[in-house]
Amino acid sequence: MDAAADTLRKRPVISVHTESNGAAAVGNGEARRGGRVVETDPYEPVSPSARLVEDFYIVVVIGIGTPVNLPVARAGIEAQLARYPRFRSIQVKDGSGNPRWVPTTVNLDDHIIYPNLDAAAVARDPDKAVEDYVASLSTLPMDETRPLWEFHVLDFPTSESAATTAIRVHHSLGDGMSLLTLLMACTRSAADPARLPAMPPLPTRTGALWAPPRPKASAGAVAFAAWAWSFVVLAWHTVVDVASFFATVMFLRDPHTLFKRVNRDEFQRKRLVHRGLSLDDVKLVKNAMNCTVNDVLVGVTYAALSRYYFRKTGDVDTSKEIRVRSILLVNLRPTTSLHACLEMIESGNEKDVKWGNELGFIILPFHIGLHDDPLQYVRKAKKIVDRKKSSLEVVFTHIAAEVILKLFGLKAAAATFHRMISHTTISFSNMIGPVEQVEFCGHPVVFIAPSGYGPPEALTVNFQSYVNTIMVNLAVDEAQFPDSHQLLDDFAESLRLIRDAASSLGKNPRND
Repeated sequence: MDAAADTLRKRPVISVHTESNGAAAVGNGEARRGGRVVETDPYEPVSPSARLVEDFYIVVVIGIGTPVNLPVARAGIEAQLARYPRFRSIQVKDGSGNPRWVPTTVNLDDHIIYPNLDAAAVARDPDKAVEDYVASLSTLPMDETRPLWEFHVLDFPTSESAATTAIRVHHSLGDGMSLLTLLMACTRSAADPARLPAMPPLPTRTGALWAPPRPKASAGAVAFAAWAWSFVVLAWHTVVDVASFFATVMFLRDPHTLFKRVNRDEFQRKRLVHRGLSLDDVKLVKNAMNCTVNDVLVGVTYAALSRYYFRKTGDVDTSKEIRVRSILLVNLRPTTSLHACLEMIESGNEKDVKWGNELGFIILPFHIGLHDDPLQYVRKAKKIVDRKKSSLEVVFTHIAAEVILKLFGLKAAAATFHRMISHTTISFSNMIGPVEQVEFCGHPVVFIAPSGYGPPEALTVNFQSYVNTIMVNLAVDEAQFPDSHQLLDDFAESLRLIRDAASSLGKNPRND
C-alpha cells in the first residue's frame, strides 16, 4: 500500500498556470506551451464555478463483476471517455490571465494506473486494501500538465465485486450531473449492449423557477389570489435566505459538535466508505408519507447522525435537539432527459451539451435529536425541504459566486466560498443513476459509489441510485471518524426503523 502511494507521489506535479512552468500568457489570445505558441481565444474559458473548486476532486468507485480485461477496458476508455473535449484538455492562461481549456495530446498510459499493492495486505483483507488505497488518493495531487482524470484499477476480488476501479476527476471538469452524463455515455445496457441504459424519468421543469404556473381564469378568485401570494412568499423566503447566506459568510457558525471538522490540515486524509440501501424501502416510505425520495434520504440522514451523536457522546438528554447546517448542491441545468444528452453525444453534437459546473447551493438545516416516532425525521425533512423550494436561494448563490469572482477576483471568491463551507458542518447531495444493470467499457457494473474530497468539512454525504439499490457514500476525515463503518450501520438501521414505521401507517393512521 505504501509503495503504491510512493509511486504516485513521485509523479511530477507541474502547474501549467505559471510562466515558469511552460504555459505562460504571452499576449492577448496566446499561450506558450512546450516552446510553441497556441491560440487560446477560440477555446472555452474555465467557468467561474469551476475556478472555485480548484482543490476539489470527484472520486467514483465502481465495482466490476468480472476481472478486468485491460485491452478491452483501454479500448473502451479511448473510444468513449478520452474523445470528449474536456477530457483531452488542460487549463492554460490566456494573455489576460484568465484560464481556458486548451486541447492537448492524451496518453492513456498516464491515465490508467495499475498500483502495486502489498500482496499480503490484499490477501488479508481485500476490502480494506481497496479502501486504504482510495483514501491515499486524497493526499496526492494531480499532474496539471495532463488532462485531470485517472483510472486506478484494483484487479482483485473483494466481498462486493471481482475487481474495482477508482476514477478520480478534478471537479473543474464538471459537476456531478455532467460527469454522470458522461459516465453513462460510456455504458450500455447489460441486457442489450446495443442500447443505452434505461434511466428513471426526470421531473420536467417548466418555466422559470420564480414563475409558478398561473391558474386558468375558470379557477376563480381564490386560486388567483393564492397564485399571487406565492410570489410574496417566494420573495420573503429569498430575502431571509440571502440574509442567512451573508451572515454565514461573515460570522454565523454552526456549533462545535463531533461532526464539525477539528483538524485543519490541508492534506488530512479523507476515507471514502459506502453502504448499499434498499431503494424499494425508500420508495415505500416515500409513497406512505406522500413525499419525495430526497425527503426520505434527508430524513434518514437526520436519523443516522442523531443515532451516531447520542451513542458517541453518551448524552442521555433525549429532549435535546442540535441544529447544524448542510451545504446542499443543486443542479441548475434544465431537466433535459439524460438520454437526450446522450443522443447528442452519440450523434457527434457533444458541443450542444453543457459541461462544466452549473451549480448553486442551499444551506439546509439538519436537526440532531432523538424521536420516539422514526417518521418524525422524515416529516421534519419534508417541511424544511419544501420551505427551501419556495426560495431563489440557489439562483442567488450561483450568481453571487460569479459576480464576486468577476468583480474581486479568484482569491476573494475562493475565500468567500471557503468561509461559507467552513462555517457549516456537512455537504450533502443526491443523484440518480440507471434503473438496470449496465456495462462499462465491456465490464458488468456491480455498484457505483461516487464521492469526493476537498471541501473543508469532516463529513460529506452523497446518495447514488443504481438499479434497486441506493448507495450512501461518506467522505470522512479519517482521524475524526475512525469508526466510519459504524456510521454506515446507523444509516442502514435508521432506514429499517423508518421503513417499519411507514409500513404500519395504514394499520395505525395518525393525524399530524
